[in-house]
Amino acid sequence: MVAMGLSFLHLHRVETHRETLYKFLSLLGVLVAYFAYLSFEFDLSTGLYLTAITWSFFVLCTPVADAGFLLDFPIRILFGVRMVVTEILVWALAIVINIAGLLFFADVYGQTFLTQLFKEILLNPYPYWSIILLSGLGTFLSIYFGDEMLDVRKHKDCVKYHQHRFKYRFVFIGGFLLLIIWAYYYMLGQMGIDFSVLT
Repeated sequence: MVAMGLSFLHLHRVETHRETLYKFLSLLGVLVAYFAYLSFEFDLSTGLYLTAITWSFFVLCTPVADAGFLLDFPIRILFGVRMVVTEILVWALAIVINIAGLLFFADVYGQTFLTQLFKEILLNPYPYWSIILLSGLGTFLSIYFGDEMLDVRKHKDCVKYHQHRFKYRFVFIGGFLLLIIWAYYYMLGQMGIDFSVLT
């Protein structure tokens, strides 16, 4: 299949395309391994839903587009739709997965630490949705750069990245720091440690 001058068979020939393909294959490998582990640990349907929830966590709560990239990249290659556009659909899918999960399968969130943490974020808009907002900004910046990687042949030609990389790094670091700090306090709360002792 060829779209927008790209094809799966020829991606390895161009520096920026090759790097993007390797990133996709690595992420796909991690997702498949995680699904296999969860399916072995629980059962197939629970493993599938936990994998979907975890994927949606990485879509909504990390300031990089790696989880969404699993759909964005093949759609860009096969149909020529820019990844910035498909990322909007990815976010909509992640939101639908969690609305359905919270309404019909809320107990599944209790199976892993990450999904428990995610449930707390989803059910407490203030202040935890700030993580989602900051992650959204970082995600769309990173996917904006990802589209550019497929538009050019060499890293030096990535003009948008070179112009905006400081802003992206600021959002990226800020988003991860916020998530880490919140996860730390959540863990302490789960262990019954009083926050007032720490301040």
